[in-house]
Amino acid sequence: MKKILITTGGTGGHVIPAKIIKEHLKNNFEIFYSSDIRGLKYFSSETNKIFIIDTPSLTLSLYFPFRLVKLIYLIFKVIFFLKKKKIEKVISIGGYMSFPVIIAAKILGTTILLVEPNLVLGRGNKFFLNFSKKIICYSNKLSNFPKRHIHKMELIKPLVSKVFYGLEKNENLDKKFCFLIFGGSQGAQVFDELIKETIFDISKNFSIKVFQQTRKDNIQKLKDFYDSKNIENKIFSFENKFHDLINKSDFCITRAGASSLAEITFLKKPFLAIPLPTAKDNHQMKNAQFYEELGCCWVLEQKNLNKEKLLNILFDILKENSDLKMKKLNLEKLRYENSWSEMNKKLQRIINEN
Repeated sequence: MKKILITTGGTGGHVIPAKIIKEHLKNNFEIFYSSDIRGLKYFSSETNKIFIIDTPSLTLSLYFPFRLVKLIYLIFKVIFFLKKKKIEKVISIGGYMSFPVIIAAKILGTTILLVEPNLVLGRGNKFFLNFSKKIICYSNKLSNFPKRHIHKMELIKPLVSKVFYGLEKNENLDKKFCFLIFGGSQGAQVFDELIKETIFDISKNFSIKVFQQTRKDNIQKLKDFYDSKNIENKIFSFENKFHDLINKSDFCITRAGASSLAEITFLKKPFLAIPLPTAKDNHQMKNAQFYEELGCCWVLEQKNLNKEKLLNILFDILKENSDLKMKKLNLEKLRYENSWSEMNKKLQRIINEN
């Protein structure tokens, strides 16, 4: 069985696509992961074969010489690992944590494939393009993509876990309009105070319930608030069956990570995106604008986020409902109904051709 190393780490936005790719390839390839320390918390299964490569940031500082020495050490460490495990292909989800893996693979002549889930080509992937055979993308309109490498682009539908394909359409029998509010893998503190007060004001006029992600230390406080206002709620920091929460919701308020938007749109849930303003190269805004241009969502910049604007958007959605229905129709047009097996065949083809 051929062996593949998927290099990832850092955030859920990097790790989730890596885990989905393993789901697709595990029956035909022996899969290993490499990850930095930050990425380990996203791997819950002890059966995962994880090679820890804790790549240092290469930003200029007094510590740069020491980090450079560590980077060189890591490159040799990866070379030894790739040779020992007889890895034939390396798949990178991008990010600086993949740097020593890609350099080692290049030195050994190992086939390199890239994955770019965002609508902006990441800086790591832009650099790695020079060494790669192919780059797997969701769109051929990536910002910052060099035209000389356009022949390397392979397009697929956004990656979502196999469990999404088996979900039956949820019927909201209790008639309460359900909001799902989540701010990415770490939660979004900026959401907590503003959104809870807005939800309370909405509840005075509409029958609603709320699922909301927050920090672990804020779960009880937020739950107590909603309980005191008689608002049905589920408050969480991490949820194993997050797909069920999306499926049971009517509307999402979210950041704009590529994986989150892929899951929401796959289940055809209209949403309000509030992109993370500190995302590199403003890639979350680009992700959100892609779906906004298709008429699938609303987008609000965090710098413009205030209770009045948020309240107006949500009131209009619940009062008129026509905009919400139009967004749902546009989500239907995305045609993500391709089966898991069809996606599997396409990924297998891309991997085996290179």
